[in-house]
Amino acid sequence: MPPILADTFGGLSRSYYLRQLMFGGGLSVLLYFAVTQDPADSMPLAAVPLLVLNALLYPYARFVYEQIVGFVMGDNVFYIPLIVMLPVKCITIAMCWASAIFIAPFGLVYLYFHHRKARRQAL
Repeated sequence: MPPILADTFGGLSRSYYLRQLMFGGGLSVLLYFAVTQDPADSMPLAAVPLLVLNALLYPYARFVYEQIVGFVMGDNVFYIPLIVMLPVKCITIAMCWASAIFIAPFGLVYLYFHHRKARRQAL
């Protein structure tokens, strides 16, 4: 794999990427089936590639979101009820998925420069 692709798309750990890919893909499948349930309404064929693209870019968008939240929150730990946390988590997942096409490029650029710097320091 060329170094630029390995530094960007291969920049996340495999377990993190697969976990987030499962959430993004699941949301895409859920949205597809929700829209196509009514025979009168059909999803335009052009929307399917967007669902796939959002699912593939979601892990990088989520990475950006988690980096920003980590920066703002620091090492603080909050104990909140599950009834509050789960809806908030679902909303942030949906927001990251819906805007993945816009947010993910920032994560890819960050990963590229981060891994490029690490490779230089190793030499």
